[in-house]
Amino acid sequence: MPVSQRDVRTRIASVKNIEKITRAMVAAARLRRAEQRIEALRPYASAIRRMTREAAGAAGNVPRLPILAEHENVNHVGLLLVAGDRGLAGAFNSQIVRAGVAVGKELESGQSAIYYASGRRVASSLSFRGLEPAQSFVGFSDRPAYADARSIAERLMAAYIDGDVDRVEIFYNGYLSPISQVVRRETLLPLQQATVLEESEADAEEERTGHQALVEYEPDPEEILRRLVPDYVEISIYRALLESTASEHGARMTAMRNASENAGDLIEDLTLQMNRARQAEITQEIMEVVAGAEGVG
Repeated sequence: MPVSQRDVRTRIASVKNIEKITRAMVAAARLRRAEQRIEALRPYASAIRRMTREAAGAAGNVPRLPILAEHENVNHVGLLLVAGDRGLAGAFNSQIVRAGVAVGKELESGQSAIYYASGRRVASSLSFRGLEPAQSFVGFSDRPAYADARSIAERLMAAYIDGDVDRVEIFYNGYLSPISQVVRRETLLPLQQATVLEESEADAEEERTGHQALVEYEPDPEEILRRLVPDYVEISIYRALLESTASEHGARMTAMRNASENAGDLIEDLTLQMNRARQAEITQEIMEVVAGAEGVG
């Protein structure tokens, strides 16, 4: 059955409405603000990690602090999956869930995964898979604050100290560019197994020259670590939240730009289809007029 002009016009109007929505969701300004927050935080995060490692080295054997005690057996692994509250961002959310679930399935015999979700999409995806998260943190993926990272860190550190988990890992989208994000997996606790990220310029200079600054600790390194380790966990989570936010804006901007371009192509195809339908109707009307004239003659 041939498609009428009216049907095609309705489809064109619908696609144009979708195109307006997708164009409106290309938020380059928000992406730039997220990039600036990451650029400002990265040196501080690197410094905190470096200070924590140096204090632990100066203390010799790791002090007998609950947060620093390495558990004898690793039976429960806490997996924090960081993504977004909203969709329409391509594979941004799903690739984090897939990575976390894959690691949970690959744990050694006798080990089990305890999931923690940051972002509504992560929480709903885990629940759909029958992997109910131990706790969900939602409502701030567009613009996370340090207080959000602190609340997550407090929950994870409490779980580690209480023995609910024996290792804590975090999964998030690391920001490279608006069109490129990479899934990162890091170990937060115990400190002895913590993932070492890319070094800062100061670290790179020390590695190149072999010279390190002499540091005197007052009070002793144990007390420094007691105060520093919670900051290290908080800032690590905060960095992951900011990286994830920038990645989400970039992924959504790319996905919406592609959707807008596809909508434009579809509108062109539908317009051509409508013109053909109109041409066919005109031709049919002419033929009917000619046939009627011949019948009268």
